[in-house]
Amino acid sequence: MKYENTVSAIFLHRPNRFIAYARIKDQQVTCHVKNTGRCKELLLPGTPILLQFHPDAAKNGRKTEYSLIAVYKKTPEGVLLINMDSQAPNQAAWEWLSKASASHAVTNLSREVCFGSSRFDLAFHHNGSPAFMEVKGVTLEENGIARFPDAPTLRGIKHLQELEKAAKEGYTCCLLFVIAMKNIRLFEPNQVTHPEFGEALVHAAVHGVSVLARDCIVTPDTLTIDAPVPVRLPR
Repeated sequence: MKYENTVSAIFLHRPNRFIAYARIKDQQVTCHVKNTGRCKELLLPGTPILLQFHPDAAKNGRKTEYSLIAVYKKTPEGVLLINMDSQAPNQAAWEWLSKASASHAVTNLSREVCFGSSRFDLAFHHNGSPAFMEVKGVTLEENGIARFPDAPTLRGIKHLQELEKAAKEGYTCCLLFVIAMKNIRLFEPNQVTHPEFGEALVHAAVHGVSVLARDCIVTPDTLTIDAPVPVRLPR
């Protein structure tokens, strides 16, 4: 996916989940945070970030002219550019599967498709079989290991249970973790923050849900799903 009107800035502080203050040159600006996760290890005062400028903000009824979309994180191996836009992984997954459509392996690709009382991010046919996919964006990284979630997520557990139900009825079901950065050697559920999610992930994997993880090529104005990342599930 591609962003228009990206701007470099310095993060100042975040008074709540939805708003942050940043500095562009000598000007302080208010920006919408497109990620309601904690992100405490990323959003540190003085950290370089990337914003998207919305020139038609007032016309479109937006309260802010800027959105926080990415952050530069210092690691022992260097600086990682991490996309923080929680809407971006779904779009990137859509584009990734759309490319697979060219080979005819994926057909009938749709978004936000209902199944019983559930609604899945993506639905499609894979080699002729009906399939559902849920997408989770990952921004938490430590020493080359990516983890999800960064805060307890009952909604995430519910999604896993819904995928299990669909798998029992014969659908191909998968959960895709879109790791919004490069230089990742492993993905695992965050057992410290939410062990129940890890347990639900293992249960889903045993009962027919494929668990996939892929890293991303991140630039100041693009996010593209790239290489597969090994998944380590708790025993």
